[in-house]
Amino acid sequence: MNGPVLESDSAAALTVRNLRVGFGSAEPVVRGVSFVVAPGECLAIVGESGSGKSVTARSLLGLAGTNSRVSADRLELGGQNVLGLTDRAWQARRGKDVGLVLQDALVSLDPLRPIGREIADSLRLHTTLGAAGRARRVLELLDAVGLPQPELQVRKLSGQLSGGERQRALIAAAIALNPPLLIADEPTTALDVTVQAQILALLEQITGAGTAVLLISHDLAVVSRVAHRVAVMHDGQLVETGRTTQVLGSPQHEQTRRMVAAIPADKPRGTRLSPSARPDTPSTPDTPSFPDTPSFLSTSGTLSTPTNFGAEVSLESTVVLEAIGLSKSFRRPDGTSQLAVDDVSFTLHHGSTLGIVGESGSGKTTVARLLLALLAPEHGEVHVFGEPWSAASEKTRRGLRASVGAIYQDALGSFDPRWSVAEILTDALNLRHERGAPHTTTRLTSLLDEVGLAPTVLPRRPLELSGGQRQRVGIARALAGRPEILICDEPVSSLDVTVQAQVLDLLDDVQRERGLSLIFISHDLGVVQHISDQIAVMRDGRIVEIGPAERVFAAPQHPYSAQLLAAVPRAPV
Repeated sequence: MNGPVLESDSAAALTVRNLRVGFGSAEPVVRGVSFVVAPGECLAIVGESGSGKSVTARSLLGLAGTNSRVSADRLELGGQNVLGLTDRAWQARRGKDVGLVLQDALVSLDPLRPIGREIADSLRLHTTLGAAGRARRVLELLDAVGLPQPELQVRKLSGQLSGGERQRALIAAAIALNPPLLIADEPTTALDVTVQAQILALLEQITGAGTAVLLISHDLAVVSRVAHRVAVMHDGQLVETGRTTQVLGSPQHEQTRRMVAAIPADKPRGTRLSPSARPDTPSTPDTPSFPDTPSFLSTSGTLSTPTNFGAEVSLESTVVLEAIGLSKSFRRPDGTSQLAVDDVSFTLHHGSTLGIVGESGSGKTTVARLLLALLAPEHGEVHVFGEPWSAASEKTRRGLRASVGAIYQDALGSFDPRWSVAEILTDALNLRHERGAPHTTTRLTSLLDEVGLAPTVLPRRPLELSGGQRQRVGIARALAGRPEILICDEPVSSLDVTVQAQVLDLLDDVQRERGLSLIFISHDLGVVQHISDQIAVMRDGRIVEIGPAERVFAAPQHPYSAQLLAAVPRAPV
């Protein structure tokens, strides 16, 4: 993909020379970063979680945060120096001169205001449009980013939208004023492949119209679709930069080669994606950090279910979870009813993985909440190990909830922001009364090792972690209770490709060693293809196709399944 060629830095939309960012008295986390973005060009910065990508992006808008130290030889927007601007000066520039799409849409949007008002704010502050003109523009923006029925969506609060719908609303707000530079920090992280394709086409249209785009992403396939150039970041520095086809097709640096090798698409089930699912840290154990045999798994190779959940049965072909005719509806803001899940049925067998894919808003997450008994179905029921689960009382389920674990899409929203990582995991391990004891610290460290995190994150709170680090803490919390069934709702959506590979390998290891059964919900078809035995395709609340993963990907039977597969971006490797 060829982009514009700069005659000089003075023609650049963004010029960064020797950027350094630190916090407090600690060593800088961004060290000597330099790059230029031309009008009409898309430059992608890729790298592992914690490599400094998002810190770099935020520093370019005066949003590095409290106690930050930002310095550079040059930091210019459209040829104008912005280094050292006051907060008031930045407020006048953000939105008008540079737009920003953040990774955490739920946190970025005001939970108490309809998204229509949120998007209209920049139009009210920076344009002369009247109320009617602003309303029309908001509808145009929502339609441009692929949000269905924009006239209904404008009245919704962010909490009433799915993860992908929230992200699209955030993108609409960022491009409302047609800024000459758009900084997009993981703009397609929460999007299904068909909507992702719309957003990527939109980014291509934006760059084609002359807007410069700085794209922060862990998805190399997305990067290959829209970026003219790629810069690979590692440990706060840029280690490789060049044309996208050159960097991804013939990587030179070891870090780039690792990232390319970790792409899961088209790699068969069971294929290792990383050198080791357990990171190279001194405290990494040779075996998983779950020392006890799960409560449902006996040492004799039979499935021993808890009290009131039946007798011992053979592990072979055992149905551990069954959804029977599940239906659930919600009331829209206008008072009408929306059927979110419509007559959904499937079975999950012991030690297998059922992948559920579909567009944002298709009902995937609602199904997950029904399976976890966080919502009650209006029709149908869920059985666990052959016994009623959704119809049981909460008192009956309470002692068994550790056996049905969950990894949530929005890691930040699922944590108490006041708790440290140590407190979150200590609570999950049910060791609250032994906090600080040596054996508790050992178990916490072992659990972190399993998901590729160092013990140094233990005292940190969720807001002090990167998006990928937060998601890994969420996975560690889910695995702490030694579940037999794990409901995974976008468990790797916030992870860079190398850490994603470690987590997918880790889930595969734990599944084999412990007989874990997975429901794996994801918008990333490459990930689902790699990890799933069976795949269910959802659309408008219904399952339109279900079958073996290999068959669904090789020869989809339903037109919608074929449409999903056709929209998947693929890296040139």
